[in-house]
Amino acid sequence: MYIDFGKMTAQQVYITMTQTIVPRPIAWVLSENPDQSLNLAPYSYFNAVCSDPPLLMISAGLKPDGAAKDTRDNIRDRKEFVVHIASLDQLDEMNASSANLAPGVSEIEALGLETEKFEGSRLPRLSCAKVAFACSVYDIQTLGDSLQSLILGEVNGVFVDDGAIGEDEKGRSKILADKINPIGRLGASEYVSFGEILTRRRPD
Repeated sequence: MYIDFGKMTAQQVYITMTQTIVPRPIAWVLSENPDQSLNLAPYSYFNAVCSDPPLLMISAGLKPDGAAKDTRDNIRDRKEFVVHIASLDQLDEMNASSANLAPGVSEIEALGLETEKFEGSRLPRLSCAKVAFACSVYDIQTLGDSLQSLILGEVNGVFVDDGAIGEDEKGRSKILADKINPIGRLGASEYVSFGEILTRRRPD
């Protein structure tokens, strides 16, 4: 079946894209509100885009009332943020943090999540997350008719839980993806767990 995006509404296009670009990694983003409380929200339009400098991308839409997301404004105004990779055992908390709370209400406090000091960042990181990127804003661009905010963050450093670090066959440090056990995003309300690791060497 061929699906012609030119004959669909923006919402229909969104639904189709999120059900076919799968699985998507999820950025669990901590930022600072104007009153210095902490905001936490998940974004699945997210990925790495460059290594030199190290950049990651988050795409943030608008709130139901048409206002910009708090995450976008917080990053624009206070310049720093932390991106976590949520593990499977954090699925419920990560999903709950997507609720539209009143301005100034901290998802971290509402969900009873703990944070700790994060070397390389003015902001803390979630204690429960096995991976956290200390980021500073690199650029923010507005795209499309729906005024989507493309947020580019420069990664200053990354925390990886000691339990997710091992060695390869040559004795070099290796980050163990199965120990991170990240959540993948599918369409609608569906997620996927990490699953089996398959290895293929790239051809010369």
